[in-house]
Amino acid sequence: MPGARFLVSGRVQGVFFRASTKACALELGLAGFARNLPDGRVEVVASGAAAALDRLHAWLQHGPPAAQVAAVEREPVPEQAHAGFESR
Repeated sequence: MPGARFLVSGRVQGVFFRASTKACALELGLAGFARNLPDGRVEVVASGAAAALDRLHAWLQHGPPAAQVAAVEREPVPEQAHAGFESR
């Protein structure tokens, strides 16, 4: 299965972005993680069906209600060996 790494910038820390991303990813059947980066962005790494990754990408464009997403960068990565999805 394909994998993707997303870097989400804007007001994305302190607004339940990681927890909301986890809920979305689990609903889509994706495995991976979301974590805050020191520069204020959120990194999301996920593996699963290509259509599910596309849906996650679309969701990341706006995130949870309190977020203000400025940009989402996406790059392919090899499939990750994750069980479930975690918020780090």
